[in-house]
Amino acid sequence: MSKKTRVRFAPSPTGPLHIGGVRTALYNYLFARKHGGTFILRIEDTDRSRFVEGAEEYIMEALEWCGIEVDEGVREGGDYGPYRQSERKNAYVQYAEQLIDSDKAYIAFDTTEELDNTRKEYEAKGNTFMYNARTRDRLRNSLTLPEYEVSRLIDEKVPYVVRFKMPANDDIPTEDIIRGNMMVNSGTLDDKILIKADGMPTYHLANIVDDHLMEISHVIRGEEWLPSLPLHVMMYEAFGWEAPSFAHLPLLLKPTGKGKLSKRDGDKLGFPVFPLHWPYGEQARGYREDGYFPEAFVNMLALLGWNPGTEKEIFSMDELIEEFSIERVGKSGARFDPEKAKWFNHQYMQMQDPADLAKDYLKLVKAKGYDIAPGEAEKLVSMVRERVSFVSELWEQTDFFFEAPGDYNEKAVKKKWKDNSAVLMKELMEVLKGIDPFTSAETEKVVKEWIQEKEYGMGAVMNAFRLLVVGALRGPHLFDIVEVLGKEETLERIERGIDELGGGEG
Repeated sequence: MSKKTRVRFAPSPTGPLHIGGVRTALYNYLFARKHGGTFILRIEDTDRSRFVEGAEEYIMEALEWCGIEVDEGVREGGDYGPYRQSERKNAYVQYAEQLIDSDKAYIAFDTTEELDNTRKEYEAKGNTFMYNARTRDRLRNSLTLPEYEVSRLIDEKVPYVVRFKMPANDDIPTEDIIRGNMMVNSGTLDDKILIKADGMPTYHLANIVDDHLMEISHVIRGEEWLPSLPLHVMMYEAFGWEAPSFAHLPLLLKPTGKGKLSKRDGDKLGFPVFPLHWPYGEQARGYREDGYFPEAFVNMLALLGWNPGTEKEIFSMDELIEEFSIERVGKSGARFDPEKAKWFNHQYMQMQDPADLAKDYLKLVKAKGYDIAPGEAEKLVSMVRERVSFVSELWEQTDFFFEAPGDYNEKAVKKKWKDNSAVLMKELMEVLKGIDPFTSAETEKVVKEWIQEKEYGMGAVMNAFRLLVVGALRGPHLFDIVEVLGKEETLERIERGIDELGGGEG
């Protein structure tokens, strides 16, 4: 690559950042790091009517949580600032005037009411109205009004917009790294507004000017901007600037595969569509607060649209940077699978340092009113982590270490507690009393030898044993459980269970 790689993620602070936006940021970041380039965070806040308090901070915190490091931005500074569009307003007007002077843009005074009436007239004849080369010479703008009239209207502060002057019938070639070459005829496009009546630029002007001034080499953005690509190509040409390379990322689709993934899908199916909890107005769940590891979340997102070309699914951020290639991003939408997201978290759960998990687990234990040593916590976590996908699930897999069964699982009792179960358990108690040391290995050896010698069914003994110790047919290796509980507690639980369940149901 000849020129320096500079990419930007340019969200609008209009609410919580959707995971589709996070993926766009991630792909930009991976691309920048892969090519030794710069990752820029630019806040596109020119639409003040949609500005939401707290959204800008949320965006920054979300990227930070994901491990996406910003090189230049509002917080970080840089040589190409300011990095908020609202602070760059004067530059946009100047560039719009440049386009007007070179006959590439014009001033339009049409009111919303006038345009609505024109639209209705067209619709009444079965046509669709478009403000473009076919209609602009019959509308109220600087192309149809005398110069003195235009000056008078501006002096009288009559509201106006600046529109791009799209050619009447030019073939516009566009290139996209993901989608290849396309051709669009300018006659199918309208004259987009560049400066709104309030003096603020639209996305089209602001992002072109900013990308040029910030020397952006590659624009990697969502598929929803693909229809704007011909306009943006024409605008670069109108300014006489070299356009960056473009790549339009596929949509994130609903779990059904039909339609764009929305907050409503998450609400309905019970999974988050935002990286962090959104605490304002209509609150929304976040992956962080739902207990996802940031590395698992990033790994899952990276594979929604990008294919490494191998069977490998678990990637660290460094490995993603090493492997990432825009050319391996697919054209078609990527279906979001909430179960796969949990699978990724489960994989990362197994990779965590047990000491770190133990710290989080201790908080759960303390919240339930119990206290154990860190070493004991680590031991319990190591016993059950394979069974869980989230730290929050550790308690329900270990509660029986702290609380003796208050009742016994009805289905398990019906299925596994037989007429002879009480007799077997009383005999088992005598066997357990004689075991010393009461370790998992020693207890397992002695109990299994006893079962074999007596020719009892392994299942008949072990299921009843687990039922009395745990209260249900769940939990890790039973002999590991009884080692932690100790001989005295184990015997007490068996005795209490025999009293509770009696002779069985046959």
